[in-house]
Amino acid sequence: MPAQLQVALKEWQTVCDALARGRQIILLRKGGIYESAGEFQIEHPQFLLFPTYVHQNPAMLKSDQTVEKVSAEPQRVAIQIAGEITDIIPMPRRSAIDALDDQHVWTPPLIDMRFNYRPENPLYLLLVRSYVLPGQIMIENTPAYAGCKSWVPLEYPISIQGARASLDDQAYAARRKLIMDRLH
Repeated sequence: MPAQLQVALKEWQTVCDALARGRQIILLRKGGIYESAGEFQIEHPQFLLFPTYVHQNPAMLKSDQTVEKVSAEPQRVAIQIAGEITDIIPMPRRSAIDALDDQHVWTPPLIDMRFNYRPENPLYLLLVRSYVLPGQIMIENTPAYAGCKSWVPLEYPISIQGARASLDDQAYAARRKLIMDRLH
C-alpha cells in the first residue's frame, strides 16, 4: 500500500464496518449511475472507503447488522478504512453468491437487486483486504462527493501510515481460499 491515498470508494457504512471488523472481505459491484457507460470500472485497486448512510436499507442487511438511520448524508464523513482489491471475479450466476452466504452481511433481496440491475452488465465480486487507519480522518462532505458514483477523488491525500490489517496475512489467505474454493 502507498503511504497516502486520495481516492475513495463509496460504500454503505454498515459494509465498511463489516470490512473493518474482518466480518467480510467481499464487495459486489456493477456500476454507478454516473460512471462511463454506466459500468463499474476498477479504476483504483487501492483506495479509502467513503461511508454512505442514506441508502442503507435494513431489509437488505442481515439482522445482526446495525443500521444508522439518517435522512441526509452527514456534513462531515469519517474516513477510517483503506482497501486493496486482491481479486476480481465475474459472477455469472446468482447461485454462486448463495455459496458465500456466511461471508457477507447482505440479504437475498440485495443480492437479487444487484444481479437484476442492468442485467446486460456483469456483476463482479471483489475480494478486498482492508486496513483500519490509526484514527478517524474527518473530511467535509462536499457536493463534489454527492451522487450515485462509486469513486470519489478526495480534495486532499490521506495518510494510511500505521494502518493495521483487519485480518492478518494468514487469516486473509484462509478466507480468500475458502471463497475461491466455494466459487469453483
